[in-house]
Amino acid sequence: MGQARPHDGLPPGSVRHPDTPHPDRLPAGAPGAARRTPGSGARTPLTCRGAGVDPVARVRHRAEIVIDAPLRTVWNLQTDVEGRPSWQAPVTTAERLDPGPLRRGSAFRWTTPVPPNPTPATSLQITSTVEQLRHHTCVRWTGPATGEGLHIDGVHVWTFTKTRGGVRVTTEETHTGPQVDADVPTATAILRQGLEGWLSDLKATAEARARHQPR
Repeated sequence: MGQARPHDGLPPGSVRHPDTPHPDRLPAGAPGAARRTPGSGARTPLTCRGAGVDPVARVRHRAEIVIDAPLRTVWNLQTDVEGRPSWQAPVTTAERLDPGPLRRGSAFRWTTPVPPNPTPATSLQITSTVEQLRHHTCVRWTGPATGEGLHIDGVHVWTFTKTRGGVRVTTEETHTGPQVDADVPTATAILRQGLEGWLSDLKATAEARARHQPR
């Protein structure tokens, strides 16, 4: 699951660095522009160790971005889940439920505001559990996001690939639940905005850290 950005009206999966233009506002192919795939899942679903997103979920989106930073920097930033509030403003709290490096079976609980919606919910508590992980390659976690009158079950896959210009980060997420299933186009659009915002923040933060690391 991702996180919401209240002033953008973004639900789980959303965050944007204040100095980084949103990928939606960048021309296709411009540096920092997240590349999209149709929400209907036109490509083969993303997987980690053979497991992917929910195959029957109607709310889904996939996006990717190239980050000009070492793979180790990108991976460490993404998997240090307790550190997310320091670079993702919408993540208000984050705690690991087990010690040590992120691994299969690790769990973390975090909270984020939720934008105005048809339910009374104003915030979400999300408990994510790592189901699959391959070091420096991929991670897949699942878990519920709950708020007052709102329940979303999410499956989220990330892959990390060295490429010309840095690291290609690709992410795909699906949501199911009574509220999102009741309005699939809106829920899909919100998920898209959230994932692309997350990628923008990951890129901005990883590249800033890389500039201060010895080459």
